[in-house]
Parts: sequence; C-alpha cells; structure tokens
Amino acid sequence: MKPLTRADLYSLEQYAEQRAAFRARVIAHKKHRRVALGPHANLYFEDRLTIQYQVQEMLRIERIFEAAGIEEELSAYNPLIPDGSNWKATFMLEYDNEDERRAALAQLLGVEDRVWMRVGDHPPVYAIADEDLERATAEKTSSVHFVRFQLTPEMVASAQGGAAIAAGIDFPAYAHEAQPLPETIRAALVEDLR
Repeated sequence: MKPLTRADLYSLEQYAEQRAAFRARVIAHKKHRRVALGPHANLYFEDRLTIQYQVQEMLRIERIFEAAGIEEELSAYNPLIPDGSNWKATFMLEYDNEDERRAALAQLLGVEDRVWMRVGDHPPVYAIADEDLERATAEKTSSVHFVRFQLTPEMVASAQGGAAIAAGIDFPAYAHEAQPLPETIRAALVEDLR
C-alpha cells in the first residue's frame, strides 16, 4: 500500500463536513480487521484507511493545519501501513478493571513478542513489536503495542492462493489461538498483501 500524502487528506474544514460519514465508513471497515486472542487481547489490523482516520482525527484534535505539522503526523503514522509483504496491527491488552489490568500487565511482560500469525502450513511468524519506541518497562508490559508480522514471499502467495490464516499467543501466562480466522478477516488481510 502506498503511504499517505497531504493530498490524500481532508482539510480541517472538509473533514468537519465529512467526519460523520467517514467515521461510519471506517467503523464498518474495522469490523473485519479485529482478531480476538482470548478474553483480554486483540489485534486490530491497520491499513491505509484506518491510518488515514487516525491522522485525520489527530489533525482535528490538535487543530493542525500547517504543512510542517501535517507532514510530522504523516511521518509518525505512515510506518503503520502494511507494504504488501507484512501485516501491521495494534496489539491491545484490554481489562476493564484497573487493578486487574495492573496485575495482568506485570504478569505479561514480554507477551508482545509471543504473538504470532500463521499462513497455511508455513511456520508461525512472530510479531516484531514496538519498532518506533519501547513501551514496556522492567516491571510491566504496556497495554498497547504496535506490531509487524513480516511474511516470506511464499507465505504471501499461499495467503493470496486461499490458505487459512491463524493467529495466537504462546506465552505461559496467556496462551490463546484463533484458527482459522473467519473468511471476512482472512479476505481483509489478503487485501493488505496487494
């Protein structure tokens, strides 16, 4: 997928007019981009549309309209768009109760490195986590990580050829699998490999 440029974005005024419809479109699009891994972990797969939404929202919230500020946001978010040889996702550990979340994050230190994707009979591909900055501390992991799953050309071809796609976590304190992924999610992920 091509990176976003300023020409792909709405101005603040245009976005104010288009926001409700654009937001509804993105919400519908995201329904087929979420993979639950057990009761508390989710992968939210990013693509050009989801990242455009994030950029538009940041520009809106921060009231950024100058070229340099827009370019700064694009530089921060464009690396989250898959390039045809990988999948990129936001990995979230979600607990409603703050005390439970705090205890879990201490138990799950390093879990982000044990998240995997598998195409057909190929070996699992483990996440490359937080390439932009380290999010974990010595005491706990973060509840949000940005991950990349780098695929071989053979894996890409298998996925495009209809192979099943699975996901999971093989961490001692939290081991879960989702396999095979539903066809709607599989189709969205294959689209990311174009």
